[in-house]
Amino acid sequence: MPYAPTAKYPRAAALAAATLIACTAAAALGPAATADSSTDQCTFPNKMYASRPWALQRVLLDELWSQSKGKGVRVAVIDTGVDVQNPQLTHAVDAAAGRNFLPKKLKDDNGDPIPRGKENGTTDTVGHGTRVAGIIAARPAPKTGFVGLAPEATIIPLEQNDAEGHGTAKELADAIRQAIKAGADVINISQDTSNATEPPPDLESAVKEALRANVVVVASAGNDGQGGNVKKTYPASYPGVLAVAASDRNNERASFSQSGDFVGVAAPGVDMISTVPKGGHCSDNGTSFSAPYVAGVAALIKAKHPDWTPREVVAQIEQTAERSVPGHDRLVGWGVVDPVRALTEDDHPLESPDPREGLSKAEAPAPAALQLGETPDERNARLATYVAVGAVVLVAGLAGGAVAIRDARRRGHRIPGTE
Repeated sequence: MPYAPTAKYPRAAALAAATLIACTAAAALGPAATADSSTDQCTFPNKMYASRPWALQRVLLDELWSQSKGKGVRVAVIDTGVDVQNPQLTHAVDAAAGRNFLPKKLKDDNGDPIPRGKENGTTDTVGHGTRVAGIIAARPAPKTGFVGLAPEATIIPLEQNDAEGHGTAKELADAIRQAIKAGADVINISQDTSNATEPPPDLESAVKEALRANVVVVASAGNDGQGGNVKKTYPASYPGVLAVAASDRNNERASFSQSGDFVGVAAPGVDMISTVPKGGHCSDNGTSFSAPYVAGVAALIKAKHPDWTPREVVAQIEQTAERSVPGHDRLVGWGVVDPVRALTEDDHPLESPDPREGLSKAEAPAPAALQLGETPDERNARLATYVAVGAVVLVAGLAGGAVAIRDARRRGHRIPGTE
């Protein structure tokens, strides 16, 4: 049975409805993105976003970048292409390593020819891939607080899907293999199947080849999670792939984010600012933009620890995530990714965040206890402060008394009890 996708990436000018953009047919590839009220205003180019986006405000970037900026790491973005006309991506993309896997003769639903992007994947008529790449490795620029989490990593643009959903599992597998040949250290796949039907086995074979080649594979979990809906999506559900759900500003699962036991971690996926074709920025929602957030963290780890295996990189991200429960949760996996902890609490590589698996016996952190009064540490600190202040007062009082006695004697006064 052919793997014929029916889902479509939304065109930038038609994103007015706040509905989920995800495929519904069996074995269909689609973007892990949702529309929001701001994206219907997004044109290419668009205005610059001046402030620091909330998803970056939650990270101490100076502390993070003192550990790594992703230099030397190559991240393959398998998507709708990456537009290098955006100044923040011009020097972030290795155009020579890029490829376009879409069929050469494309037609829309009306049978009209669709313009095909450049052969090296450096054009993007949809804007999806350009957003994804920006979250990973956009370079700093004046007049904007937006920047990629790994601003010295290199993007490999692999165009494999478009607004009409012409991307297939075969082409996705081909793109993964091209990423391996191009020397990718990390692969980001922000698209998925939203039906439990597994794709043809060649896609999983390609993923296995990437893992054997020491490549970290990150994929979006999908957006068909309204009401806590649980089902597998692919390639996120394949063993070894780090499946990323979307979290909101409260570190809780975004309402659309797909749930399931396959979810590894969550990352910001609501009101995500990123680069768009030809310049400027737009906001969007979806696990499409959570996955590159984690891929950026993976790039930082690979730059700092180039000898770590994909399993070790994934376990490090999962083990250091912010958790509300001690174990795995089907909504947000092992928790919401914490980039700084992932880069600083890294004395030794881990095999698994689950003490039941692997050789590391890494214990899952216990959730913080609810304290209605002061904690023992706070009480000890308070008592220590009292002792210190009391000592100062006593010393000051003794010193003051001595001075008074001395002055009285100089004046010839007799102080009772001092003879």
